[in-house]
Amino acid sequence: MIRPLRLALAAALLCGFATPIAMAQEPMPLRLAVNEPIKHKAAKQKTAKSKAAQPKTAKSKSKPGKSAEAKASNGASDKGASKPVQIASFGDWVAFLAEGGKEKTCYALAQPKERVPGKLKRDPAYVFISNRPGENIHNEVSIMMGFPMKNGGEAEADVSGTSFDLVSKGTNAWIKNPAQEAEFIKALKKSAKLIVKAASVKGHVTTDSYSLAGLSQALESVEHECQ
Repeated sequence: MIRPLRLALAAALLCGFATPIAMAQEPMPLRLAVNEPIKHKAAKQKTAKSKAAQPKTAKSKSKPGKSAEAKASNGASDKGASKPVQIASFGDWVAFLAEGGKEKTCYALAQPKERVPGKLKRDPAYVFISNRPGENIHNEVSIMMGFPMKNGGEAEADVSGTSFDLVSKGTNAWIKNPAQEAEFIKALKKSAKLIVKAASVKGHVTTDSYSLAGLSQALESVEHECQ
């Protein structure tokens, strides 16, 4: 049985980290409809002129786009957790800590160094390895692909020629057999590269390559903070 990660908290934690890791391309902004009826446009123009004629008054304005850090803080608060704090950085991996009361979540994460095909539009991807001592969870692996996959669909993680089956749900994937997680972590620590392959619901196959430089040290830091 898969031990699913708390997806809402995980998303909040990932959005909120302050890290030197370069973010992948952001999702494309929504485009305005080009076939809007003329009468609607005229109504909008009339409304705009009416507003322009009114005297300007001071009013507070929120920034156009709420920062990812602020969103993460709010999301974590909903779960009773504080905003994640970076505790260490090693090579291509970063370690974080989030606390909520007596509960702690520590995690190490990295983003892919290479994504194939490069021109395919998708959200940022991450490998996320977490410890939640309050739930007796240690080195739980979650891979966030950045695009929706078929629920229960097959995917694959390759470490130095050793293949581990993944199972997907939404935009996330886990080690299919939880009993293999310890073996998977052990293989990662001894290797230089992790390759993750998965297909989207549209059938596009993505191959993400992760550097494993610094992983062992990041996991040691996570272990120390969340014993």
